[in-house]
Amino acid sequence: MTSDPIRIGTRASVLATTQSGLVADLVSERLGLEVVLVEISTEGDRTQASGTPLAAAGGTGVFVSALRDALLRGEVDVAVHSLKDLPTTPDPGIALAATPTREDPRDVVVARDGLTLGELPVGSRVGTGSPRRVAQLQALGLGLDVVGIRGNVDTRIGKVRSGDYDAVVLARAGLARIGRLDEVTEVLDPLQVLPAPGQGALAVECRADDDLAAALAVLDHPATRAAVTAERTVLATLEGGCSAPIGALAEVVEGEDGEELWVRAVALSPDGALSVRMSASGPLDDAAGLGSRLAKEMLADGAGELDPSDTNPGAGPDEDKVHRA
Repeated sequence: MTSDPIRIGTRASVLATTQSGLVADLVSERLGLEVVLVEISTEGDRTQASGTPLAAAGGTGVFVSALRDALLRGEVDVAVHSLKDLPTTPDPGIALAATPTREDPRDVVVARDGLTLGELPVGSRVGTGSPRRVAQLQALGLGLDVVGIRGNVDTRIGKVRSGDYDAVVLARAGLARIGRLDEVTEVLDPLQVLPAPGQGALAVECRADDDLAAALAVLDHPATRAAVTAERTVLATLEGGCSAPIGALAEVVEGEDGEELWVRAVALSPDGALSVRMSASGPLDDAAGLGSRLAKEMLADGAGELDPSDTNPGAGPDEDKVHRA
């Protein structure tokens, strides 16, 4: 490593710079290194400003590629991402050096008049840019009008304050990091709405051949690493990607023989009418194996056949294993 400041690449949004600032503080405190933030404009930011739906803009990776390109060109030494934005396919030139301690991964509601989802009248407009959230909200059967929305936190919450939307659904972690939890009107139970794989966690990347990778490992939180590895293996095995309605959450729990990993996952049809939901547990040191086995069981139970047009309404219970939400 050089004596020059460590350049951390970040998107320019308030949330992104806050998250990168948290990593910068960790690098400074634990490694004793000088750090500077370098703002990088991503395709995700540009399409977000134009209002293009995330799936149409490219889905997984749309916020990541410009930061990775800057990293590989040597313009920055470290890139910080929301882990849920990372493609599940590894980039051979880049190392996931650390996953710091995760924030609460659950989704939350910011609604008018302090309401919860269940208190909103039928037909209320609820904004989200996530197909995963759309499918799970529709599966709740509350009669909500779930509509697309993009933009930063201010833009989304502003749609509620202006009356354009009755509520929006966001990640709790983002609001916690920028100090806006007081605007949350409901925290969604994962039994109802599972978060995106990796939600609430940060990814600290550097070049694979950089000595910095070994130093950054001190920032890694083993329980977070195990949990997100299991979740992202579920996603990779299901071949979902960011635009697919897939939710997953892994947690460290106390088992009969000590700590173990408990993983819950759901795959849904886009309208939420059909779903496959399963859970499994296993040792912390086999997170990837656990996620892979769970996803394969879901595929065997019909997770790859969730398009309502492909199901046979007259099929008997032994012929149709897809669960109706």
